[in-house]
Amino acid sequence: MDELTALVDSMLDDLCDDLRRLTRIPSIAFPGYPQAPVQEAHDLLVDLLREVGVRDVSALRLPDTSPVITGHVPPPHPDAPTVLLYGHYDVQPAGDESLWTTPPFEPTDVDGAIHGRGVADDKSNLIVHLGALRAFGGRPPVGIRIVFEGQEEYGSDFDGYPPTRPDEFACDAMVIADMGNIRPGTGTLTVALRGVVEVIAEVRTLDEPRHSGNFGGAAPDALLVLMHGLARLHDANGDVAVPGLRREEWHGGGWNEEEFRRLAGVRDGLPLIGSGSLGSRLWSGPAITVIGLDAPSVERAASAVVPSARAKINMRCHPGQDPEEAQRLLIEFLEGTRPFGVPLTVTQAGAPGSGFAAATDGAAYQAAHEALRTAWGSDPVHAAAGGSIPLVNSLAAAQPEAEVLLFGAQDSMCNLHGPNERLLVSELRDAVVAEAAFFAAYADRFRRA
Repeated sequence: MDELTALVDSMLDDLCDDLRRLTRIPSIAFPGYPQAPVQEAHDLLVDLLREVGVRDVSALRLPDTSPVITGHVPPPHPDAPTVLLYGHYDVQPAGDESLWTTPPFEPTDVDGAIHGRGVADDKSNLIVHLGALRAFGGRPPVGIRIVFEGQEEYGSDFDGYPPTRPDEFACDAMVIADMGNIRPGTGTLTVALRGVVEVIAEVRTLDEPRHSGNFGGAAPDALLVLMHGLARLHDANGDVAVPGLRREEWHGGGWNEEEFRRLAGVRDGLPLIGSGSLGSRLWSGPAITVIGLDAPSVERAASAVVPSARAKINMRCHPGQDPEEAQRLLIEFLEGTRPFGVPLTVTQAGAPGSGFAAATDGAAYQAAHEALRTAWGSDPVHAAAGGSIPLVNSLAAAQPEAEVLLFGAQDSMCNLHGPNERLLVSELRDAVVAEAAFFAAYADRFRRA
């Protein structure tokens, strides 16, 4: 391991240069953005993969989907396992560039970090894969299967593709490198992802607005009705009040309250909502957020009873709960509130996304635990994430016997999806060491199993 670590250290400058080259490309795969940069990022990665010895690099092309880069390195012998390496080369839009202290697509070094859109999410993790392969001269002790997609941030037909062609994703374990550490310097294995559900609640009470002086007090105010319905989603502590939604204690690692307040930007003096541990509120229990509201704006408000209002509601659910069941429970609860006797119409907004709970007792997981301890110098934390990654479940369905590992070079303070996204060079280095060490440890454990 000392030799491997020294080798990664000797490669680090070149890996950072490759990351800067990739980050400089504005590969935004959202509608309305040019597709040429997405293809440019694809082409650069193909060249880098071939340089590190990946064979049969090709593109999987699906309708209205950026090309998915595939390739493989054969196992060195019949008793060696195969590891699938996943990442994505598309990025979020930069957003309001006036909030950036450096140009979003001109990677800039600041105090041991590289700043730029996509430098952490997810281009750093593509470089981790490349670095781990380079550390073995393109001949790692495990077989390799490459899956680098180019439309993860927006979504595409690829999300549901793997179960339809399982042989194309055959492996014994997969490293889903779209995650990172709970904090810088703390190696982290993500072992659970919450599911996601969205619904729209709507109220219509009058044919049109009516003068509040003449009709207010008896005419049903649609906005008031909706607000009362939404208020019943939580109890007095701020805990979700919908019966049947799973919530359990979280026994892994996580943030302390001070870290969470800083990361969330909670203003001084304000309480957090809900009760129980942060982990149970954030990862192993439900969370309901009103993310949109259609009602008259304050600036254009008239003295009239509001005839209609609607809200979009986002719910994150326990990793092991069926999201369709959770959605049904949410819809039934909201429809049953009937504030002042007025019904709410509640409809599904998009398909539910399943959560994920990783098995943690297999050879790959044990090897990953050992590898992260080697890289970061202490036992890794087991954490979860509130967000879902649809492709995790899709790949797991395609290869149900394969172990799924989620780790990478990002960290919770990297500002992914926000302004001034950054990647700590030290985290990149340790993540490359971790993945290379995982290849070695997994090959050894797999052989002895």
